[in-house]
Amino acid sequence: MLVEINDLVKRYGDLLAVDHVNLEIREGEILGLLGPNGAGKTTTLNMLLGLTRIDGGTIKIFGQQLGENAAQIKKQIGIVPQEIAIYEDLTAAENVSFFGRLYDLQGALLRERVHEALSFAWLEEKKNQFPRKFSGGMKRRLNIACALVHHPRLIIMDEPTVGIDPQSRKHILDSVRELHEQGATILYTTHYMEEAEELCTRIAIMDQGRVIALGTTDELKELVSSEERIVIEVAAAGYTLVEQIKKLHGVRECGLAEKTLTVMAARNSGMVRRLIDLITAAGTEIVSLNVERITLESVFLTLTGRTLRD
Repeated sequence: MLVEINDLVKRYGDLLAVDHVNLEIREGEILGLLGPNGAGKTTTLNMLLGLTRIDGGTIKIFGQQLGENAAQIKKQIGIVPQEIAIYEDLTAAENVSFFGRLYDLQGALLRERVHEALSFAWLEEKKNQFPRKFSGGMKRRLNIACALVHHPRLIIMDEPTVGIDPQSRKHILDSVRELHEQGATILYTTHYMEEAEELCTRIAIMDQGRVIALGTTDELKELVSSEERIVIEVAAAGYTLVEQIKKLHGVRECGLAEKTLTVMAARNSGMVRRLIDLITAAGTEIVSLNVERITLESVFLTLTGRTLRD
């Protein structure tokens, strides 16, 4: 294993921010780390990077204990932070060169790596321009170039596509795929569920400081395969109807947004027929009804009771 996190704990007063987390990152995989706001993801990342003191447990990276070998370990990690971390008064090439020097690159090798990183980020033609003139997407791509210049063994990407244009987002996602094909190991956090489903080899879901689920997308879907999501658009509806639906045996949850009912219920329970009968008996017209396939979004909602952005 490239990274081994064992029984990790972080407390802030009475708050247990990270609650005995166990997690492994395999060499060559993209591990997605998902969780609603306040789940403990950022605190876990900060401890992994040696930025936050560990209150309990251990972190082993590249076979070495983090506390004993922090400086050596950090040299082999590339970080793409959520906040853009570049110098706007340096050119794109100077930015990448600066970060390369921090990792002891110099001379011809440094120049070669700068060219390589900028080309990978599609910024070679912009190498002599200042980032203050760049779009948000270009700045994020420069962030990635700075993180890759030293050929890290582990790449940590913290929401790298937040707030950027579709073209830059597509490029970044393509870049992540390319890195994976080259054998890179990536820890990836995102608030876009479709990114995680599309990119990640495995996904860890955190909530209330704990890892509550871990596996491939298909394995996570199996956790809630006993349920189905039924979406019904009606001509009119009120919360009296919602409460009636909630009383049906097999219904776990029912929500109403404008004229759309969303029902989470036991699979193969004849629920569709019973819902149609109940809604019709209530004198409400059904406009449309769909039984949706299980998605990573529905898995997340089922496990945490919240959406990814809550």
